[in-house]
Amino acid sequence: MREAHPLERRVGIEYYDSDADGTGGRLRTTPEDFRVRELERMEPEPLASDPGDYPHLLIRATLYRWDTNDFVQRLSNALGASRERISWAGTKDKHAVTTQLFTLANVDPDEVPEISDAEIEVLGRVGRELHFGDLAGNAFEIRVRDANVGTVEAITDELHARVHGEREKANKSDGDAGEHRGDDAEETRGGATDPVDVAVPNYFGHQRFGSRRPVTHEVGLCLARSEWREAVLTYVGNPSDAEPEATQEARAYVDEQAESADPDWAGALDRMPGALRFERSMLHRLAADGDETPADWRHALEAVPENLQRLFVNAAQSYAFNCIVSERLSRGLPLARPVAGDVVCFADTDAPAGLYRPDTGRTQVASERRVDVMRRHCERGRAFVTAPLVGTETELADGEPGDVERAVLDDLGLAPDDFDLPGEFHSTGTRRAVLLRTRVDVECEPTEDAYELGFSLPSGSYATVLLREYLKTSPTEL
Repeated sequence: MREAHPLERRVGIEYYDSDADGTGGRLRTTPEDFRVRELERMEPEPLASDPGDYPHLLIRATLYRWDTNDFVQRLSNALGASRERISWAGTKDKHAVTTQLFTLANVDPDEVPEISDAEIEVLGRVGRELHFGDLAGNAFEIRVRDANVGTVEAITDELHARVHGEREKANKSDGDAGEHRGDDAEETRGGATDPVDVAVPNYFGHQRFGSRRPVTHEVGLCLARSEWREAVLTYVGNPSDAEPEATQEARAYVDEQAESADPDWAGALDRMPGALRFERSMLHRLAADGDETPADWRHALEAVPENLQRLFVNAAQSYAFNCIVSERLSRGLPLARPVAGDVVCFADTDAPAGLYRPDTGRTQVASERRVDVMRRHCERGRAFVTAPLVGTETELADGEPGDVERAVLDDLGLAPDDFDLPGEFHSTGTRRAVLLRTRVDVECEPTEDAYELGFSLPSGSYATVLLREYLKTSPTEL
């Protein structure tokens, strides 16, 4: 297997699944090169429906160069309404063209404003607000420029071979190329191909941990060990070479004060740049509390919003998951089909056509007696092998898969009971599919050194884990 980029290995991503050379190239040369459209789950009632029964207006917005949070702020200002009256299912990137749903509480259709670089369509009324993750998935259309398009087909062949756990077939001679595609067999027509099923390890992408400074999982690991002081200092101190010089100096001063018998937290607060508001909030509480008891350090950590508190723990769980997937690959355990002892989840029967969406609420252990049946379900996209996002209610697998899970958790010093934490830091855990399967539409333009990928992913999966297989570049460029 091909070793992953050094920055990826910091977050538990050890390997590429395809051995072919990457295409390199540039993403997001223009926002139009990266298009994302939500796969919607909410069906509205007509606009004429009683606002008492259906108090939320459902709109669809196509945004050009808008970060979701910035757009919501602009929309709330234009409505003269609190941000709390606006809800959405997923946060999207500013450097893209994105189409997503929003609900507006107690807003009439004629009050919806026009906003620059946004196309807003009023769809109808609904009885509840959108919740985060309240979507089936996302559809992507991505253009890669300045690329070596000559390796695109080889990468696609290898990723197709993974669908049924037949990766070795991707290494056949040129005379056999494409033979393993079976029902997906296609013929190139002017650089375009028919869609083909591919699969990649369902890693959590690098951005889950912080694109420039991936430390959220390190904070979470400290929390799981009840190391409140270390958690705060990991987030507030701990400078990174990727940061501006003033930020590095401020974090270095925090580290100096942590070693002092009489730390100057007020001075650290003065030095911390204003843009780093979460770090400043923690330092403000440290400066005010003064005693540095475990309760003080926890109080400092709780200065950040609740969603960030949860993210710390979720990132630790995500890191452990990535490590488990990498260890399975290292040991030669398949991702596409179960072995005895694996915990398998079934596919979401309500997912849109063509979307391979796991339902981790429906699981079954692949016992020796049932493993062949479960393999057939996985081959047909009706089930998925899983690994834990460890929490208090996590039950680990049996057999060799369970050995992998326990070995990784032992190496990290983690156990399910460690996530019995106070407040927003508590997590019961769940399981997640180890393989991400999708149907990709590939179009190459050799004369322009460019290619396009079209595909759909279930919510919670990352487009970057497919793109990394094609580009094989630094995660900071994805």
